[in-house]
Amino acid sequence: MNTKIISIGDEILQGQTLNTNANFLAERLTDLSFFVEKIVTIPDNANIIISELEQSVGRYNLVITTGGLGPTSDDRTKEVLAKFFDGQLVENQEVLQDIKKFLSSRNMPLNENNKTQALVPDTAEILRNNNGTAPGLLFKKNSTIVIALPGVPFEMKQLFETQVVKALKKHLEFPTKCLKIVQTFGLVESVLAEKLADFEKNKPESIKMAYLPSPEGIKIKFWAFGGFQRRLCEIIDDLVAKLYGIIGNYIYGEGDDTLEKVLARVLTEKKLTLATAESCTGGHISHKITSVSGSSQYFKGGAVVYSNEAKIKILNVNHEILEKYGAVSKETVIAMVEGALKNFDVDVAVAVSGIAGPTGGTEEKPVGTTWIAVGKKNNIIANVYKFGTRRDINIRRSSATALFNLIKFVQKI
Repeated sequence: MNTKIISIGDEILQGQTLNTNANFLAERLTDLSFFVEKIVTIPDNANIIISELEQSVGRYNLVITTGGLGPTSDDRTKEVLAKFFDGQLVENQEVLQDIKKFLSSRNMPLNENNKTQALVPDTAEILRNNNGTAPGLLFKKNSTIVIALPGVPFEMKQLFETQVVKALKKHLEFPTKCLKIVQTFGLVESVLAEKLADFEKNKPESIKMAYLPSPEGIKIKFWAFGGFQRRLCEIIDDLVAKLYGIIGNYIYGEGDDTLEKVLARVLTEKKLTLATAESCTGGHISHKITSVSGSSQYFKGGAVVYSNEAKIKILNVNHEILEKYGAVSKETVIAMVEGALKNFDVDVAVAVSGIAGPTGGTEEKPVGTTWIAVGKKNNIIANVYKFGTRRDINIRRSSATALFNLIKFVQKI
């Protein structure tokens, strides 16, 4: 089923807002067996919106728009949709009650701008929004379904998962599909592809395979359409089993697993507690760990010790170690782990110290040099890594490497 995504908003075209909505929708629609043929971004201009809809209806099975449904004067999409689909705006009492309930839960009054959100096209199927004031809208015309969603990312995502998927299953017949994702870490894309060259060459042509890299690792995605779903999934399962035989040391999970989710599982299974000691990552590792619900059961705390003084005062790192070896050294991160183990009274700890950049590097220790240590009492392992020159990416890579090393260390306890 061919699909088009239309992102509406001047702020996106002007570079003021990153278009994460299109990325999310393209990924989720692909997972649901839709073929995303085109993604466009247009201003909130009536003539341009109508022109885009005229080009889309009858050509695509599904069109999804985001943005332009807000209560301010620059949000024109709702009026345009009402006109295009031969309807008029009417007050919907269910939507009005949703708005009142939403505002009341946040101790906010209902003003006229908010009230206008209850005006919706009478030719639309309403997709009720529990996380905001703008409902989603669904229209049908010339074999095309058009769904309009708000532009606020968390509202749009919630509406998609709770309302849109259900509506699509109601109105469309999904093709047979099997999908599996394998999560890897520790190999760059070129090396991973080299290791899997023969594997790719020998896999069935009907099974598609893709590499999806990020600083947090590389997802390997397998999928197939058509035929019998059970047989497709059996073939993919066999491929994944072979994959473990080739790169098993670099696979940490499957599906929607993340490093922090897998770490949570292994710590919980082993009934171990954890603390962090961070320098160059500035608390990012702790942030990733605590993003998992229930992390208070195993994560006892962390120390962000950016300066040498903080390393000495908070983690009791010996000043002679810092003077002799420097903050970015094997000896320092080992001492940081020892301090975290003692001060937080935990079973395992991780420490990171590096040069995130873009300044601060030397010939001996260039930007990107990072020491990471993980361990428990009397067993601490430290390794040095050479990341790149981008500060933001270095922080993410350092954090992901620390989490991956923790997983591997804890699994062996």
